[in-house]
Amino acid sequence: MTRDGVTGAAETAGETRGGQTKAAILRAARERFAAQGYERTTIRAVAADAGIDPSMVMRYFGNKERLFDAALTVDLRLPDLSAVPEGELAQVLVRHFVERWEGDPADDALLVLLRSAVTNEAAAARMREVFATQVAPALAAALGPERGPRVAGLVSTHLLGLALTRYLLRLPAVAALPPEAVITTLTPALAATLWSTP
Repeated sequence: MTRDGVTGAAETAGETRGGQTKAAILRAARERFAAQGYERTTIRAVAADAGIDPSMVMRYFGNKERLFDAALTVDLRLPDLSAVPEGELAQVLVRHFVERWEGDPADDALLVLLRSAVTNEAAAARMREVFATQVAPALAAALGPERGPRVAGLVSTHLLGLALTRYLLRLPAVAALPPEAVITTLTPALAATLWSTP
């Protein structure tokens, strides 16, 4: 192998390790922020959870605020609601969030953000931004530009209430329900909100 080939392979391996390290830091940060909130989470604790030196966290993210921002970049990955029939809209929304959170709630940035938003104004502002820039436009596409944003706040009460009680507080009566039962039970309430809000 040529010297250039060796160098290229080494650079690729370094980039792969760097990507894995960064991913490990972000996962550890989400878990810490979810468990302890912004104020009590430390760079040292995140580094220990990721199995690396604290200097590596600083190298990739600079400080706790930037780490928080990176860990809590939220993409709701909402489907195109404009193509969903009216009678199915509530179920599509509930199913989307339940399936998202059932996967790995500890690593879900939205849940971490929800926990942190209670005590941290920056997190609360980020949560408002997520729903204003993602949920409201998605509902506007389905319900119209006037109703969509008005309904988005009330829809969010259902979805964030579910997130809080099932995945963060883990209230026994809610946490014990099978995912399909959650979807079946919550859909009528969300449908009532969607279609009764003026």
